[in-house]
Parts: sequence; structure tokens; C-alpha cells
Amino acid sequence: MTTESSDDDPAGKVLRRLSDAADHVSGICFKTGPPRRVGVELEWTTHRADLPAAPLRTTDLSRALGPHAPAALGNTEPLPLPGGGTVTCEPGGQLEISSAPAGSLAALHAEVTADQDRVVDLLAACGIVLGERGLDPHRPPVRILDTPRYAAMQHAFDRTGTPSGRTMMCSTAGLQVCLDAGTEARLPARWGAVHDLGPPLLATFATSRMHAGRDTGWVSGRMATWLGIDRRRSGPVPPSAPRSADPTDGWIRYVLAAPVLCVRRGHGCWDTPDGVTFADWIGGALHRPPTVDDLDYHLSTLFPPVRPRGYLEVRYLDAQPGREWIAPVAVLCALLADDAVADQARDLAGPAAGRWREAARDGLADPVTGACAANLLDLACRGLDRTGLPGPVRDLVADIVDRRLHGGDAVHAGSQRKDQFR
Repeated sequence: MTTESSDDDPAGKVLRRLSDAADHVSGICFKTGPPRRVGVELEWTTHRADLPAAPLRTTDLSRALGPHAPAALGNTEPLPLPGGGTVTCEPGGQLEISSAPAGSLAALHAEVTADQDRVVDLLAACGIVLGERGLDPHRPPVRILDTPRYAAMQHAFDRTGTPSGRTMMCSTAGLQVCLDAGTEARLPARWGAVHDLGPPLLATFATSRMHAGRDTGWVSGRMATWLGIDRRRSGPVPPSAPRSADPTDGWIRYVLAAPVLCVRRGHGCWDTPDGVTFADWIGGALHRPPTVDDLDYHLSTLFPPVRPRGYLEVRYLDAQPGREWIAPVAVLCALLADDAVADQARDLAGPAAGRWREAARDGLADPVTGACAANLLDLACRGLDRTGLPGPVRDLVADIVDRRLHGGDAVHAGSQRKDQFR
């Protein structure tokens, strides 16, 4: 039986009114202040170097990562990487480096490069390599992590009758950029900008056309899988109206209308009835009322292209080959470097705003998205000096952008360059 908690245990407080849930979400979704920090989460599929289509086991990854192996692989005391990042493992064996927040893009680049080098070397010693695309081009989706969360997630996705959920869980790899939300006055514009920039940047840095040996027909097959999941969980948060409005209310509505993926239990499965939203749960739809802790967990099961977590988590980019992750991160940071540039960038991106499907399917061949991307990337490259990156890294970013815009083989070129700054 669940009872009201004491004030010293706010996470256990029972939520009996929608307004209580709204107040909690409002208090944690945006932490405002001058934007200073940046972080990344780099995700890769993993493969045997000699047989990339062969399956990997959790024991293979745990043995390779050694003291840095995450708890999901059975390591009770994982050590951070040399640059301060941590390793996590996704359901299909994808590995992710989550950086610590950095005070500058130059510091982030140095720290994450050290972390990436360490992971690459550890895996190489065991004959394992990191993938270079946002979708596994070799294998169909197979879940190798057996946890109640992932079992419930797979069950919820499988009952929709589409393969997108399982593919998302086990075969996709993304690049996430974490940015401060900005000042209270600028929050609506900054929130709007990171959304409007999405389709052109997604198209420019798409790397995931192939999956399990077949052509998906989408330049970003990874984004196609996200678009194939329930829009209430992975679709973009509806824009506020007017354009200058606080996005908090829109996010609260999104959270409450999203289906509950699972309910944690001390034993047994975590499955929930199909279609029960968090608002329904507060209204008594499940066997017990939700707590604040349940709401926080629910937030972790929502995957819009931009997710507010106190900071802004930009989730719409494919994984990049080798060291090339710095290019889309630098472009995004350059376009948000100051208020005037961010406003100009948003105006340039405006015609492609909301064209997620066209950008993911056709990439830069979509005329609207392609034209916006060309203008945005020109603006970004002219402002790379504002990122604080060293000259050779800025040159690398400009080179990558040029190749992406003009149809070069980005993955092949990236493989040739990935040791350039070792």
C-alpha cells in the first residue's frame, strides 16, 4: 500500500492531481542562466573487426572495457574514463560515452577525444571496433541486455506491430549534444532555434542509409525508426504559440499525454496496459498512484528530438564516423554562439522548420532543407572562430562540412582522417 511520504522524501510523494505533476515538471525542465557549458553523448554500434555482422555478447564487451565497463554489464564499481566521461551500454550492445559538462567546446573536444581513444584501444585489444554510422548496416536488431526496463520497452514496442521500436533499441546510434537552456528571457528563442535547426542539420550529417544489409531508402534510417514509434513518445514537442511563448507548458502537456512505458516493481515484469498515459495513471488507471520518482522515471522514457532535462538535450543527429562528431557539435555551437547569430540562424532555418520526415528521407536532396542547410552551414563556418576550437580542428570541421554539402563520401573520408589528431 502506498502512502504519502514525509517532506524529507520528496521523490516518494504521491501525485494525486495533474497540477502536482505539472508543478514538478515545471520546476526541473529548464534551469535558466547564461549559457556556458556544453556536453555530448556519443553512441556507437559495436562489431567484431573481422566479422562485423557476427553477434557480440555482453561478456565480450565487459571483458574489453575492463574497469570502465558499466553496471549494465555487471561491473559494480565502474571507473570514469581519462577525460571524465562514463560508458553505458544500450540494449543491442551499443556503447555510449557520456561526457562531463565542459566550460568550453575546446575543453570538451580534448576530454572526449581522450575518452574515445581509451575506449577504441580497449576494444581493439579484444578484436572489437566501433561502428561509423547511425544505424547498424550489418545486423538485424537483437537485444543482448536483459533488464526489466528493456523487456517492458520491447513488449510495448512489439505490440504496435511495427519493427521500429526494436530497431531503435538495438540498432541505432546517435550523437546527442547537451547545451545550457539559456537565460529566462532568451529561453523561448533558444528552444525554438535548436528545433528549427534540426531538419537541416539532420540532413547534413545523416549517416544511416543502410540497415542489416539493405538500403532503407532514407538518408537517416535512424531517424526513420524514431518517426515510426508512437509520436507521443518520440515526436517533437509541439511548438508554442506565439513564437515567444515559454515552452514549459508545451512540455508539460507532452509529458502527461505520453503513454506509460513501464511501472517498476520489486519483482516480476514491468509491463503496463496499452495506451495508459501518465495523466491516466494520476487519474487511477493503474494498480497504485504514481509518485514523483515515477514521474522522473517516465521522463527518462520520452525521446523527442529535443528533450529538456534542465539543459537542452539535442537528440536528432546520427552518430558520426571516427572523430567527426566534432563537426555537427561545432556547427551547432557556432550557430548558438550569441543571441544575434542564433536569431539569424533561426530565420535561415525557418523554411525547413518541421520538415523532419523530408530531411530524414531525402536529406539535402529535399530542396527546401538543402537550401536552408547551405545557408546555415555558411553562417556556421564563418563563425567557427567563436567556438574557441584550435585552428586545426576548425579546419577539420570546415572540411567535413564542405564534403557533406557537396556529396562526398563522408564515412570513407572520415575513416581516412580519424587518426589525424591522435
